[in-house]
Amino acid sequence: MHVMTNHPYEREHTMTQEKSRAAQGTVKALMAEDKDFLREIVRETMQQLLEAEKLDGDDPLIQYDLGLAYFAKEEFNVAILHLEKALALKPDYSEAANAMGTVYLRLEQWDAAIPFLEKAIANLLYATPHYALNNLGDAYREKKEYGRAIEFYRKALREDPGFVEAHRGLGLTYMAIGDYGAAVSSLETALQFAPDFPAARFDLGIAYAAMYEREKAIDAFKKVIAQEPGSSLADSARDELKKLDKP
Repeated sequence: MHVMTNHPYEREHTMTQEKSRAAQGTVKALMAEDKDFLREIVRETMQQLLEAEKLDGDDPLIQYDLGLAYFAKEEFNVAILHLEKALALKPDYSEAANAMGTVYLRLEQWDAAIPFLEKAIANLLYATPHYALNNLGDAYREKKEYGRAIEFYRKALREDPGFVEAHRGLGLTYMAIGDYGAAVSSLETALQFAPDFPAARFDLGIAYAAMYEREKAIDAFKKVIAQEPGSSLADSARDELKKLDKP
């Protein structure tokens, strides 16, 4: 499970004004890349949500949003408690089921994640099943069940052909089975939809290097460094460039 540029949670559209403000804060927190901003938004969001819970603790949306907020704080066990309550209050709450699966993915508990993700996609009224389908792809890829991973990534892309996380997931899966040509194709497609997706560009560099496409690999790693010069991903790209410089 990765830090998301397209995060895996969805919002319901009918909320009170107060709940909407809290939920918007949660989304901003999950999307934030600036860690100080992340902490500030989570703090503000948490205060609003805890006040909302005092007024109506049996609202599944409030419990869901609290789960998201604690996920952003990386307090995963507390996030699970709130998401469990959201699902107890609303058993067909696919967004909460997907969120629960995402928490378990972050904890690297693949087998615990899968039933919640399957529950999410079982609901025919779930508006955005590509999130849970992609997460199922991630779970099976981590379990090294690559055929099933490919199946779920493809299902996610049938729901949303431009979903870049699923294109990247396919690329990573193809690399894992040694099909670097297919990996390059999937990763290049991800970058067509999202040119500023450094993780996919880094993976593309790895795939090119495995195919002995040295110049293309160098170009990909240099672009990662240019996009995120101070990041750990840029450090990894510099390490890969050093390997390519060796005779």
